[in-house]
Amino acid sequence: MTQPTDVRGEHLRTALSLAACGVPVLPLRKGKVPFGNCRRCADNTCGGRPNMRTPGPCACPGPCHAWAAATTDPEVISCGPWQRAWLRASTVAYHPGGAGLTVVDLDNADAIAWAQATLPTTQTVPTTRGEHWLYRGAMQSANAVRPGVDIKSTMSYARWLGFGTGTMTALPDAVRALAASKPVPIRPALPAIAVPARTGGGECRHRTPVFLERGIAMAEQRIAEATSGVHHAVYRVFLAVLSAHGRCGCLTDAHVARLFSAAQAKGESARHCAEAWANARTTLGV
Repeated sequence: MTQPTDVRGEHLRTALSLAACGVPVLPLRKGKVPFGNCRRCADNTCGGRPNMRTPGPCACPGPCHAWAAATTDPEVISCGPWQRAWLRASTVAYHPGGAGLTVVDLDNADAIAWAQATLPTTQTVPTTRGEHWLYRGAMQSANAVRPGVDIKSTMSYARWLGFGTGTMTALPDAVRALAASKPVPIRPALPAIAVPARTGGGECRHRTPVFLERGIAMAEQRIAEATSGVHHAVYRVFLAVLSAHGRCGCLTDAHVARLFSAAQAKGESARHCAEAWANARTTLGV
């Protein structure tokens, strides 16, 4: 359901106000996710901007490439492609690193208690399930640095939820250390693959251990050998795996986790892996 006109107008006013203060903004659609890429970049055929490896603005005319679309340019924010996005937006987001900020995203009461006992007090913004702690200074973003704690700064985005309370303090070494000593990423639970029932009966050949293992191993190798356009290469591999195995029900969470691990070893984030997997499933209708 679309947002009422007054809410859509409020999103745009908020975005322009933040941009005037030097905070790069972007619209989010339902589900707190960015809008899809433009036609030229659909399904990441462009390989990312460029490969989403360095901070910087996106050159596309609309809100493309997630955090890289964030801008402080009022003419861009109010232009036709962005206006159409604001009409469908559910909320306003911003690029913390682009504003020289770091957000420590505390997702539950235990995470908040840890922060209160460990980190310097700073400006605090309530969220749906926890709190955002805002610090002055940018750093590398990192997810799941400890249970219920994400760090959002460069190459990331956060919802704009207001100014909160308290006085913002300088980014402490304790937060930087969390990203520096980040453990192996905690992968999100992978959705089950909904597949149509097989017709004609019989055992699916994809379930044979040798056939399936060879397919997953080849996919891991293709990801590992990618030397450029890694984001696009990962998407194409996911597409190939789902095309071969996605409709028979033989893929398990363990298989998908192996693909995600291979992609993350090449520098992909858990979020990018999940997005590429979802995009491949949507493309194939599985």
